[in-house]
Amino acid sequence: MEAVEHHANDRKIDQEYRLSWVAYIRPVIVFLVLAGIGVAFGYTYMIVAAIFFGTATPLLIYQILMLRSVRLFTNADGVWFFQGILPWSKGTTGVKWRDIEDAVFFTGFVSWAFNSHTIRIGHRFTKANEIVLYHVRNGRGAVEHINSMHSLMIQDYRDNPQMA
Repeated sequence: MEAVEHHANDRKIDQEYRLSWVAYIRPVIVFLVLAGIGVAFGYTYMIVAAIFFGTATPLLIYQILMLRSVRLFTNADGVWFFQGILPWSKGTTGVKWRDIEDAVFFTGFVSWAFNSHTIRIGHRFTKANEIVLYHVRNGRGAVEHINSMHSLMIQDYRDNPQMA
């Protein structure tokens, strides 16, 4: 993957991971259920159908845009997670290399079949600051990259204590 600039902190991104297409299944199913209810009521109550369609369509668009905004990336500082489309909901959170406990992925039939894994990047001091992401495309590769970078960064911290 090519390194790109991250505008929030002007650090080069080593690797970036996004969500798999499997993450989009749930919003589509919710839309289809709401649209089906709207069609069912549409034969007798047009206003109810309009409310269901008027709610379901913007909800689907918002959920898809939110899923498309999710980014997991690594740089020289640590592992970071970005999400948000509205100005007040955009944000980056993460774990510095020195504070990472480990990165793991969870397997199952769906994750194996579609290469869409749930990953967890643990914080060694608190569970509240860990990153858990569902349906990460090539989640196994993300975990391998994070763990290898973590071991390199920890070795660099041990060799050069002034870096911390």
